[in-house]
Amino acid sequence: MNLSATILLALGMSMDAFAASIGKGATLKKPKFSEALRTGLIFGAVETLTPLIGWGLGMLATQFVLEWNHWIAFFLLLFLGCRMVLEGCRGNDDALEPPHRHGFWLLVTTAIATSLDAMAVGVGLAFLQVSIVTTALAIGCATFVMSTIGMVLGRFIGPLLGKRAEILGGIVLIGIGVQILWSHYAG
Repeated sequence: MNLSATILLALGMSMDAFAASIGKGATLKKPKFSEALRTGLIFGAVETLTPLIGWGLGMLATQFVLEWNHWIAFFLLLFLGCRMVLEGCRGNDDALEPPHRHGFWLLVTTAIATSLDAMAVGVGLAFLQVSIVTTALAIGCATFVMSTIGMVLGRFIGPLLGKRAEILGGIVLIGIGVQILWSHYAG
């Protein structure tokens, strides 16, 4: 996977956390930057670990499906991307309804919920034999930045962008899946 695909994947994977952090920031009257950093660190750390876990699980099965790796990665990214687009298109914003206070375990639970797709992507990446540490760090860093920004901007743009960010993330994941399949057959 090349640098541009890694960057797009990292940004796509961070969109769930971005949408969630906008919702979290929207509940605070004046989100402090320290709260935004704390949220970004928690989301980023979890989002770094989950693709590593998924990659480890995927490596266990690599010898059995190596000849199908491009199709597996394509369908995983297509499934996850479509799921994100559908969730973003739903009119129900209850999933983004944040609590009144931001406790540590609540943020960890939210981070885990928004990073489960990163675990599935990690499984797909095991079949592509990419540098998982670099990719996981890119995903974690993008999530840290996007969550921190989302938390700060949440109060102002939460109602306008929350679901659209998830739709954009889903489209990016689908595009990466198509690019993987295209690269396999084109070259």
